[in-house]
Amino acid sequence: MKNNIDAHENILALIGNTPLIKLNKSVSDYKGRFFAKYEANNPGHSNKDRIALHIVETAEKEGLINENTTIIETSSGNTGFSLSMVAMVKGYKCIVAVSNKSSKDKIDMLKSMGAKVYVCPANVPADDKRSYYQVAKTLHSEIQDSIYINQYFNELNIQAHYLTTGKEIWEQTNGLVTHIVASSGTGGTISGIGRYLKEKNPDIKIIGVDAYGSVLKKFHETGEFDQNEIYPYRIEGLGKNLIPSSTDFDIIDHYEKVTDEESAQKSRFIAKSEGMFVGYTSGACLQAIEQLDSKNFFEKDSIVVTVFCDHGSRYMSKIYSDQWMNSQGFNTENSNKQDSQIEYIK
Repeated sequence: MKNNIDAHENILALIGNTPLIKLNKSVSDYKGRFFAKYEANNPGHSNKDRIALHIVETAEKEGLINENTTIIETSSGNTGFSLSMVAMVKGYKCIVAVSNKSSKDKIDMLKSMGAKVYVCPANVPADDKRSYYQVAKTLHSEIQDSIYINQYFNELNIQAHYLTTGKEIWEQTNGLVTHIVASSGTGGTISGIGRYLKEKNPDIKIIGVDAYGSVLKKFHETGEFDQNEIYPYRIEGLGKNLIPSSTDFDIIDHYEKVTDEESAQKSRFIAKSEGMFVGYTSGACLQAIEQLDSKNFFEKDSIVVTVFCDHGSRYMSKIYSDQWMNSQGFNTENSNKQDSQIEYIK
């Protein structure tokens, strides 16, 4: 009889080493071969598990966290959930400030994981005392023995993906990757992947996906922070109304802007065509790929990897809700076809 049990120590051991999945029907008309880094395979269902574990364990090694520490963060939802999961396993308290643009699903998930949640208005300047940035900073100043993760201005955000995601993509493609297409919010994911891959092959093109209403694309192209670029948009976890230092703009070759509606539709299309139930930014990445293909960014021998950051279950009350889609003025013609597939037996 074996004495050893084949089991993981805890849920955190499952973070990273996510699969690379070939895209088929959704990209059949485009030049090149396309693959998705499927980050929903992380235990917290998003790429943010990587930075949460790396930042917290680095803080532990540096003596910045003890058993009485409260972890505080600003998040659109995914980083908050990942930090809440890490904090729960390790025995720390966690507070997350989110914007009211975050889906109800994400907020409920944060509460379920034991986090205290502050919901802040989205459409206020970053330096407004009501913004989720400022609320988190205020809480950090008021709560003794707290640590503010501050993912937007934390170099460890980039480092987590440099050490893991970038390396995984290089190895999974046997060094053949030619393009990365990834959403750009805090910028940690695209910057960490980009740094690693550019060191391996400087010819690899790193393409960031931005939202209309965000300042990132123009800042990348001109070095100018233009407040006139800022207006409300619906995509969560993509774009910014400030310039995060956790974005390494020097390694990004191009930014492609996408719309709220097209990104939402593409997320739903991925589920129908590829069987992958993904979040809002995944649809944004596929929409960007369509636009880039029309601009001849890719060749027939291109190996394009895009990052599908999170799971669609976090958007059931938003992009996967016909009611929400209709309330935003988004076309739900295909959704109504789905309704016709439902029959109620009385």
